[in-house]
Amino acid sequence: MAEFKIAPSILSADFARLGEEVDNVLASGADIVHFDVMDNHYVPNLTIGPLVCDALRKHGVTHEIDVHLMVKPVDRIIPDFAQAGATFITFHPEASEHIDRSLQLVKAEGCKTGLVFNPATPLSLAEHVLDKVDRILLMSVNPGFGGQKFIPHTLDKLRQARKMIDESGYDIDLEIDGGVNVNNIREIAEAGARTFVAGSAVFGAAKDSDPNRYETVIAALREELAKANV
Repeated sequence: MAEFKIAPSILSADFARLGEEVDNVLASGADIVHFDVMDNHYVPNLTIGPLVCDALRKHGVTHEIDVHLMVKPVDRIIPDFAQAGATFITFHPEASEHIDRSLQLVKAEGCKTGLVFNPATPLSLAEHVLDKVDRILLMSVNPGFGGQKFIPHTLDKLRQARKMIDESGYDIDLEIDGGVNVNNIREIAEAGARTFVAGSAVFGAAKDSDPNRYETVIAALREELAKANV
């Protein structure tokens, strides 16, 4: 039985109440805090840095923090996020001059590694470093902004990634990010994803009638995942 994990992206949270938002979504049943870092260089947006990650740890967050670096160059900022409490540090191959070296740097800093693939980036870039990768993240939107629609051909890419991971024999998580919601999460799971980043689909569905505001939407996502034929 596949284990599915839900990773709400705090990019869509209320930043004026970020600690409370993270507490609520985790108490509602989410598994992972997805942390989107954008530099207004690699992607056309500017978000948050290591200080916010550190603040969440000091606030008391003990769950996995999945730091997705959309920055270039990437090596300079990796140690800062490791020291700030990141669990996973994932980056885009295009943002590194030497992918193998950047992965080794993440490992040396005590974090788990991830490679992120944009919709048009080929999976072949992972072939020779699978022994150093703990997570492959497929973008199902072009990175830079939340609230975009899922790109359908990502399903075929997910199937290719699932096959590559299974044939490698390595224990590599397969994550999806972009346009994930209650209506498509089952199909995405059946294509091979095991960890699901959802931003606006979660934080945009808060209910004041829920004890922690997000129980209803997290339960709806899990209900769909339970139907997946995997």
